[in-house]
Amino acid sequence: MKPESMALRYGAVATRIGDGVLQIDTLLGGWERVTAAYLVEGPEPVLVETGSRSSLPSLLAELEALGLGPSDLAGVIVTHIHLDHAGGVGDVARSFPGATVYVHPAGARHLADPTRLVDSAARVYGDLLDGLYGRLEPTPAERVRALDDGEAVRVGPDRVLTTVHAPGHAKHHVGVHDAGSGILFTGDAAGVCLPDAGSLRPATPPPDFDPVQALASLERFKERSPSALAFAHYGLVPDAPTGLDEAAEALRRWTVVADEAWREGRDIATAFEEAFADEVAHDVGGDGGDGDDAASHREKLETLNGFHSNAAGFRRWFETRQSHQPEG
Repeated sequence: MKPESMALRYGAVATRIGDGVLQIDTLLGGWERVTAAYLVEGPEPVLVETGSRSSLPSLLAELEALGLGPSDLAGVIVTHIHLDHAGGVGDVARSFPGATVYVHPAGARHLADPTRLVDSAARVYGDLLDGLYGRLEPTPAERVRALDDGEAVRVGPDRVLTTVHAPGHAKHHVGVHDAGSGILFTGDAAGVCLPDAGSLRPATPPPDFDPVQALASLERFKERSPSALAFAHYGLVPDAPTGLDEAAEALRRWTVVADEAWREGRDIATAFEEAFADEVAHDVGGDGGDGDDAASHREKLETLNGFHSNAAGFRRWFETRQSHQPEG
C-alpha cells in the first residue's frame, strides 16, 4: 500500500485529495512528502495538524496562498501533541486569533503550558529538537478545547468532523472523521507510510505506546467506515479497509518480533533490523532512483520512525507490563 495524491494542486504544496479537503505538505526538514496538514473547507474551515514549529513558514505561506486571512480559520485540531504534529499550534493560534484549538483532554494542559513536553522532547531528541522540529510555543488556555470521544467540530451546516479517541501510539491521540468527504485523518494511529520510503510501518514510540490499545483503535476506525485514510506521514490511502487491515497486520508482525526478542533477552532494535531491513532496502530503492535518492528516502524514514525509536516504545511497554504483574 502506498499513499496517493490527486493531481489538482494549489499554490506551492497544497493538493486537493477529496471533496472540500486540501493536503498541505509542511516540508519537515525541507523534505517533501513526509509531514502533512489538512485543511477542511467550509464556512468555518478547520486545519487538521500544524506540523512542527520549524515547518511553520511553509504552512503559513500556503494558508495565505489559499486565501485564508487572520480571521478566516475557525479551528485547529491536532491529533496528538507530538511535536511533528502539534509543534506549530501556538504560532498558528497567534496567526489566526479567532481559531479554537482542539486536542485530546490529556493533551490540553501541555498546549497551554508546554514546559514539560518540550523538556521531555529535548531529552529524547537532543540537538535534533531545535535543528529539525523546533520547540512549542504556548497556546492561551482559553483558546484550547478538549475533545471528548465522538464529539463533533462543525465546519458548516451539513459538515462536521467527528473525533475518535485512538490510544495506542499515544494516550492523547484522536482520529478525525470528516462527514463531508468520508476521509478519516489517522494521525499516527495507523502508522507511517511515506510515499518515497517504504511500506507501512507501525509508529511505536515511548513513553505510552500500547500495542493492544493500538489494535483496538484501528478497529474503532473501521467501525466508522471511512471512504479513505489521510496519513499525517504521508498522504491519501483511497482503500480504507485494506489500509487499516495492513496497518493491523504490520503491528502484529512487529509485536511478534519484539516479544520474541524481549523473551530471549535480545536487543529489540537489532531484531527489527534483522526482520525488516530487507523490506526497507527494497522499498526505498524500488522506484528506480539512484543511490542518493535511496539514501535520502532511508534518512527520512529513520529520522521520523526509526527502528531504535520503535524498539524503545516496545521495551517501555514490556517493562511496564512486567512491573504490573503480581509476584509469585
